This record gives sequence, structure tokens and C-alpha cells, in this order.
Amino acid sequence: MNKLITFVVIVAVAGTSVWLWLGQKKDNNKPEGYTRQTTAVAESRDIRFSINAAGEIGPADQVSVRPEVNGRILELPVDIGDTVRKGQLLFALDDRDLQIEKESQLKAIERAKLQLEQAERNYLRSQSLFEEKLISKELFEDTATAYELAKNSLAQSEKTLELNQDRLRKTRIVAPFDCTVLTRPVSVGQAVSGSGGFNSGTEVLTIANLNDMVINAHINQADVARLKVDQQVGVQVEAVAGLKMTGKVERIAPQATIKNNIKGFAVRILLANVGNRVRPGMTANIQIPVASADGVVAVPLAAVFTEREPGSQQSERFVYVIKSGEYERRSVEIGVSDYFYAEVQKGLAPGETVALEQPPKEKIIAPKSGTAGNAGGPRTALIQPTVAI
Repeated sequence: MNKLITFVVIVAVAGTSVWLWLGQKKDNNKPEGYTRQTTAVAESRDIRFSINAAGEIGPADQVSVRPEVNGRILELPVDIGDTVRKGQLLFALDDRDLQIEKESQLKAIERAKLQLEQAERNYLRSQSLFEEKLISKELFEDTATAYELAKNSLAQSEKTLELNQDRLRKTRIVAPFDCTVLTRPVSVGQAVSGSGGFNSGTEVLTIANLNDMVINAHINQADVARLKVDQQVGVQVEAVAGLKMTGKVERIAPQATIKNNIKGFAVRILLANVGNRVRPGMTANIQIPVASADGVVAVPLAAVFTEREPGSQQSERFVYVIKSGEYERRSVEIGVSDYFYAEVQKGLAPGETVALEQPPKEKIIAPKSGTAGNAGGPRTALIQPTVAI
């Protein structure tokens, strides 16, 4: 019996010690003199609400350069990192076979012209003889047919020469715009296939316009409705300290996609005249302003409460104004909000003190006449930014 009493006493002492130690540890985690803030004063301030997102920088115009005809690389005057002007040669294919074919076609045209001249003379002579009834109709028609065939032969030869010249033009590839060479996977002397083949041709170069960049960002579906095309955004590049730029929303995808288990929409933001410090593949932090208000009456979000009437879809926003130790419930109209403060458009004056938590029921003053809601009903604090757009 004595052993049992002794065990109980030991357990009680140990439990008390642990409880006191935990309480002391919890108090030590708080700063000295810490008290939880339960009230706030309505004050005039500026409110800025923006959406933050991250995206990857890439060139606005990037082209995979592939020849349209088969051949062997004869000239390749550019290399990775080179800046190329519009119209400057990127590469040229060996065109000796096409030049030989061109000479043959020119000779074929000369021969077709001579044959056409001969067929025309025969036709005109037979026509005159036929009109004088010196030859048969059948012989006249044969010369007319030969004349038409000679014209068709000349036209076909000229068309073949035109196709040959077109292929010759395609052996010299020039820059379609001012660009920078990003990749060059082939070398001089390598055989390449044209883009008309089954594998879309051999990639000789990748070029891009690095003066104009774009940011491809994935915006959460909850925020994309607040964006619009041509909207100005702020941009900071992580790799370049202190660099701040301005971009413009160029395109918003019409359909949502899932990226990193987050459903959102692909947004393309255009950056113009970025200079040579920004390169493709860098990460950009985007700040998209949604709404702002300057010099407005504002209170912390925790001071704004929401109550929905039973059977109604409309909600009432209100605050508790502290007066002489009592709490007056007052309906308010909320405007722009960020993640900390809400603009009070109507119902509150600067300097008035409001409660940041639900006050005791017995200290709440009944709403004035015309004020909607029930002071004793269920209430929830406004914890999400409310944006007036």
C-alpha cells in the first residue's frame, strides 16, 4: 500500500514538473513584453494589390533553320553566339549539280525555240497551200498539231528552268530578321536533307531575336480572371541583381493546363529592348498590378467580418467600432484590398478604433436603425483580398 502511494506521488510530481517546463518554454518563445493586438485604428494609407508569379524568359522569335532542298553544306560563315543582320548569309549548299542542270535546261530551251520556229514556218506554209486547195486537210492539221506541240515543249522547258532556278535560290539561306545564332549542330561538308522529306529536314541552325524577349508564365486559375491583354507588369530577373523592367501581357491561353499539380493558364508577357544582360532560360519574377487606391481609409483584414443572411446569396460586411468599452457593429463597404489591409469606402472614419476579433456578445451594441444583419449571428473574418475592378 505504501509503495502504491509513493508511486502515485512520484507520477504527480513528475507530471507537474513537465507541465511547468512546457509552460515556461512556451512563454520563452514569445518576445519580452509581447501582447496580442486586439484593436486597430482606421487610418489613411495607400493600398496596392498585385499578383506575383514566376516564369521563364525566352526569345520572342526563334526559328529552326532547315534547307528546303537536299545538298551538302558548302559555306557556313556563322557560329554559336554570332549576331547576324537581316539578309546576311547563314549557310549555302553545294549547287554544282543544279548549275549543270541549269545549263542543260538552257540548251533545251534553245532547241525548243528552234523547233518552234520550224513548226511555225511549216504551219504557215501548209495553211497557205490548204487555202489554195493544194494539200489535203489531213496534212494541214498535222502541221498545226506539230506547231502546238512545239509551243508546249518550249513552255515545259521554260517551266523546268524556272523550277531549277527556284531550287538554286534555296541553296543560299539568309537571315529573315536581325538575330543571334543559338545552336549550330552541323559543320561544313555535311550532307543535309530538305524540309520536304519525311523527317522535316536537317536542322542546320537555330536563330532567335534576343532584342525582344517573352516570359512564359503559369498563372493560377484564381488570378487569371484579373488579367487582361496589353496590361503592364513589373519584371525582375533573378540572375541580374537590381534589374527591373516593364512588360506587357501579350497573350492569355483560352484553356487551363496543369503544371506542378496546379491548374492555371499559360500567359505570355512581352519584354522589349531588354539589352544583352538578359538571356533565354533565365527566371523572371512577375508582379502584375490588379488594383490600387491612394490615400483611402483602411483597416486590417482581420477587422472586417462577413455575415450571410439565411436563404440569401448576399453577404454583409461589417466592423466592430469600439466606443467607451462597448462594440458598435457597423456595416461597411469594402473596396480594394491587399493581403493585409482593406479599403473602407463607406461606414468608417479615420481615427476610429475597431476590434480585430469577435467581441463578447454582452458588449455588442445593437445595430442602428437601417443596419442589416444580426449582431448575435454567426460571423467570419475577411481573410481573402477583395478587389474592386
